[in-house]
Amino acid sequence: MEKVREFLKPSLSQQESDAISRINIRPSDNSSFYEHFILTGIRVDRVEPGFISCSFKIPPRLTEKNGKLVNGAIATLVDEVGGALVHVEGLPMNVSVDMSISILSTAYVNDELEITSRLLGKRGGYSGTIVLLKNKATGELIAEGRHSLFGRHNSKM
Repeated sequence: MEKVREFLKPSLSQQESDAISRINIRPSDNSSFYEHFILTGIRVDRVEPGFISCSFKIPPRLTEKNGKLVNGAIATLVDEVGGALVHVEGLPMNVSVDMSISILSTAYVNDELEITSRLLGKRGGYSGTIVLLKNKATGELIAEGRHSLFGRHNSKM
């Protein structure tokens, strides 16, 4: 954790550096440092069967020096929001089988994104989702991701 802090320190504001210093990842925690780093600040706005809508204001820690959102953050958002859609509480997370992401535009620091995920279909343990990242102010589509997941879970009965 200390190596990560030292690596990031030159590119972060004091407020962001302080926030990273407060992150405490315990071995029993199911999420990784990377998930915390990317997803901190995401807000779930609406959840319905087969649909999730979230808002996310792009923080400086996820941008290049020119303020552009990095592609790896887009991929993680597609992975996490698509996976959350098919997750069943109390069961292990499904495994990503395939992701295809089309990056259509750019987003910059402090832009607010609307991230939606819809279930395309489910057969047995296999699920398919589509995740859209849009600029909330302009409505411009930033990225479209298709995410396939698999999870064969034993019945709770």
